[in-house]
Amino acid sequence: MDDDLRERVEREAEKHGLLNAVKHESDADVGAVMGPLMGDNPEFREHADEVPGVIGGVVGRVNDLEYDEKRARLEELAPEELVEIEAEDREDEHDLPELPRDDEYDEIRMRCAPNPNGPWHVGHARMPAVIGTYKERYDGWFCVRFDDTDPETKRPDLEAYDAILEDLDYLGFEPDATFKASDRLDIYYDHARKLIDMGGAYTCSCSGEEFSELKNSGEACPHRDKDPETVLSEFEDMIGGVYDSGEMVLRVKTDIEHKNPALRDWVAFRMIDTTHPREEAEEFRCWPMLDFQSAIDDHVIAITHIIRGIDLQDSAKRQGFLYDYFGWDYPEVVHWGHVQIDAYDVKMSTSTIGELIADGELDGWDDPRAPTLKSLRRRGIRGEAIVDAMAGLGTSTSDVDLAMSTIYANNRELIDDETDRRFLVRDGNQVPLGGSPPDEANPPVHPDHEDRGVREIPVGESVMLEPEDVPQREERVWLKGLGCFQYTRDSLQYTGEDIEVVREGDVDVVHWVPARESVPVRMRTMEGDVTGRAEPGVADLATDEMVQFERVGFARIDGVPGDGREDEEIVTYYAHP
Repeated sequence: MDDDLRERVEREAEKHGLLNAVKHESDADVGAVMGPLMGDNPEFREHADEVPGVIGGVVGRVNDLEYDEKRARLEELAPEELVEIEAEDREDEHDLPELPRDDEYDEIRMRCAPNPNGPWHVGHARMPAVIGTYKERYDGWFCVRFDDTDPETKRPDLEAYDAILEDLDYLGFEPDATFKASDRLDIYYDHARKLIDMGGAYTCSCSGEEFSELKNSGEACPHRDKDPETVLSEFEDMIGGVYDSGEMVLRVKTDIEHKNPALRDWVAFRMIDTTHPREEAEEFRCWPMLDFQSAIDDHVIAITHIIRGIDLQDSAKRQGFLYDYFGWDYPEVVHWGHVQIDAYDVKMSTSTIGELIADGELDGWDDPRAPTLKSLRRRGIRGEAIVDAMAGLGTSTSDVDLAMSTIYANNRELIDDETDRRFLVRDGNQVPLGGSPPDEANPPVHPDHEDRGVREIPVGESVMLEPEDVPQREERVWLKGLGCFQYTRDSLQYTGEDIEVVREGDVDVVHWVPARESVPVRMRTMEGDVTGRAEPGVADLATDEMVQFERVGFARIDGVPGDGREDEEIVTYYAHP
């Protein structure tokens, strides 16, 4: 190996050694450097017997440097590779990819723009989960903007505004600002006037069918060449409520021969006779279409990044015409596919859920059978568990499936350590006891925390077992926290055997409750209500407290006797296994 070749090998070895060390934040490894170095420099292969020795010396010098020195030297030798490594490291830290051109903005500004026609279903959580996560990641800004400019087809529900903000709080996010589009009509009107002055919009009295025929054939509407003064006068009449619904619209001039008919001269404003439910907006009859309203707001509020469904790609193209007229730069757009969620029999649709509630088939938005955030909250599932699951889906343009088991697993990890254990027997069979068992059972409050002590469960003369846990004749069973029993003479006879019979695999361990001292429980689940009896200590739990019913699952205490309810049943909401 001549001196020139040795110098080249050393230079490449230093670069690859630094790449290896910086990427893994540790000392470089000769073996890990050898492969990429030889792959990038096939001419070195004929000297394969000498190259390792050269690499070893260089790697030793690299490893003598502090991490900051390694990084600084790598930035000198291979700045592009350093950027790539650090980008990969950031990707590894997050489920979500970097936002496009994120480094070109002083502040990342995003918006969550719900239609306030009801509380959020589970699928709605994806948007705030992702936007809220990005806000935290970039120390950015985000707002909630209620897109409520359709008082007829997507009529707002007055209670939904606060309900959605409550759902957002449940997920763990607080918006930096909140807007109602129905408060901002003067802003939209002013921009429409400016657009008309530019010759970028015209009033049109064609019927929907007439315009559709013209549009689909690439022919211009006969109203397209009106002078701006006439258009402005007719638009002011629209604002003044002179026209009836369907009588006049304002259209944005685009390309009447555009290859996509959906983009040809689209409607910006239309007349609606239905009164808006908000008192502050009830006087208005001229309402903007969502593409116009949203486009103006995104610029005025200085939104930098928009996340929307892949099915809304045409919205960005329509709005692009407006931005071109006004000379604005369009925000960065991330399109994603739909999320499908399993486990529910009820369609994930706000209108469908609302209809089922109105018909009495669901008890309310927080019915455990309803696929809503209010339902999950009442069941004791933390918002953080939902956010982590939704963020974990990323922003793929493909449709994605989310198993509720993922949310349950996240929630279990959050609550398991702090949740005490109790016994609940569902639809139990009463079985007498014999053989002088202990008067009291003392299972642990939590199996992983001896310091929390034990429960004190009176035993009595008989116990309740779930039907499948009742042993066959002469079989033994271990009543958890109490001891070993053999089923004989129609009763469970205490044998006094120690825990070794369980460890040897000969005896099943089951939960139980005392027949007399147990308390009645109604557990509301996704499949319907389940009744049973729980150990007496459950009556002392407070509303909102979580409990794990052993071998059954986690549940939230929803109501106990003495909290204003006449019913003596303890009501719980089942969370998950």
